[in-house]
Amino acid sequence: MPTSTSHAQRVLITGGSHGIGAAIVARCREDGYEPVILDREGDQAIHCDLADPDSTAAALDRAIASGPITRLVNNVGAVFPHSVEDQTLQEFDAAVALNLRSALQCTQALLPGMRNAGFGRIVSMSSRAALGKEHRAAYAATKAGLIGLTRVLALEEGEHGVTANAVGPGPIATDLFRNANPTDSPKTQAIIDTVPVQRMGTPDDVAHAVSYLLDARCGFVTGQTLYVCGGLTVGRADV
Repeated sequence: MPTSTSHAQRVLITGGSHGIGAAIVARCREDGYEPVILDREGDQAIHCDLADPDSTAAALDRAIASGPITRLVNNVGAVFPHSVEDQTLQEFDAAVALNLRSALQCTQALLPGMRNAGFGRIVSMSSRAALGKEHRAAYAATKAGLIGLTRVLALEEGEHGVTANAVGPGPIATDLFRNANPTDSPKTQAIIDTVPVQRMGTPDDVAHAVSYLLDARCGFVTGQTLYVCGGLTVGRADV
């Protein structure tokens, strides 16, 4: 839980208006934090294009104008599904900009405040796909990049009281997933059959993992990737 203060401690969440991001926002409120959302849409968000450095910088300036933010969830991301052969360079660059560059930019903006406070929590949303998944060339590369960035941050920032970890969701039943994979579809059932716990994950499953890593008491866990995958990463890995 947050340490006691006269005001709720703030947590910056990118892409927090829908899906997993919205579940993280709700869980952060439940945990007593004040979410600050950066997204292209949403009534409660600071609107920006996180794929654009200038738009992101302006939104970050607004977010920290009233003071430092010592918790960060780099959640925003997009898939751009194609094989290596068919992945265009434009899509690859777009994936890097949104999935990876924005995480670095947000981290750089918040780090001075974290260092001054002697405390910080950085959680970046990777994916089971970072271990390899067909037709996810750009996505898997950028999600693996977040794991590398997380490990470097853990080494560089630990002495300042800042931890950095990643969460790697497996198949999660978001609206986007359900639209592409109807509940009664044999393909959907085939995915569930490969998951050891025999169900899809939920956005709340991911939010719970993020909550643990944001906690002030989670100070001895850093540089790690927590896969929220129903055991998929130790079973079959073909979904």
